[in-house]
Amino acid sequence: MHPALFTRLRHWWRPPEPIAADLWNSTRAALPWLAALDEPRDARLQQLASRFLHTKTITPVGDLRLDPGQRCLLAALCCLPLLEFGEQGLHGWSQLIVYPDAFRVERSHIDAAGVLHEWEDELIGEAWDAGPMILSWADVMADCADPRAGFCVAVHEMAHKIDVLDGVLDGTPPLPRPWQREWARDFQHAYDALVAQAEAGRETTIDPYAAEAPEEFFAVATEYHFSDPATLRRAMPAVAAHLARFYGRPPFEPG
Repeated sequence: MHPALFTRLRHWWRPPEPIAADLWNSTRAALPWLAALDEPRDARLQQLASRFLHTKTITPVGDLRLDPGQRCLLAALCCLPLLEFGEQGLHGWSQLIVYPDAFRVERSHIDAAGVLHEWEDELIGEAWDAGPMILSWADVMADCADPRAGFCVAVHEMAHKIDVLDGVLDGTPPLPRPWQREWARDFQHAYDALVAQAEAGRETTIDPYAAEAPEEFFAVATEYHFSDPATLRRAMPAVAAHLARFYGRPPFEPG
């Protein structure tokens, strides 16, 4: 093997440097979800966050500057949904783009009559199928300030990244076949009920954005798993049970 190629390969496979204890302690203090983890899960998350920082480029936009503590916070928050799934959830993309605040994107759609429609959306997060993940720093901070409100944009977008690992963004992540069938049945039933509520103009127990599409239902339910699991369990016990199996026990719930 050519020496230069060997050097590159050795660098690629080298395990990432562990996160310094003082940096991790300050990250735990800043993230209520981490402070609620038991010791084994905390250690596992620290390893995942280290891998994230080693393999992802974190790119702030505009005047935003992110210091090492803020970058570690983002890595830890993005890795929360991977505590049971593992680092394979980081595959398929390489960049986290962070805007100071909500950002605008241009959309277009050609309807059945062939008419082109164009508009702008204001977003707080986005996950491209085979591209970067994008977050609003202001909204990440808002989630940290009110961690039990049912919202967490970072885990929402990570849910999309996990969902698409099987090649289809459809609200069903990679699962063993028997579990996949049970998941699809229970999620479809809950999703259909939510859509019926929303279309009838009735108030929904969880954020009605979950009725937009099956993949958004999964991502919104993921937010509730981490930030308001009691509401999710009351409204959709079967969905809550699947997510507890997939993500592990919600951080705010005692063992």
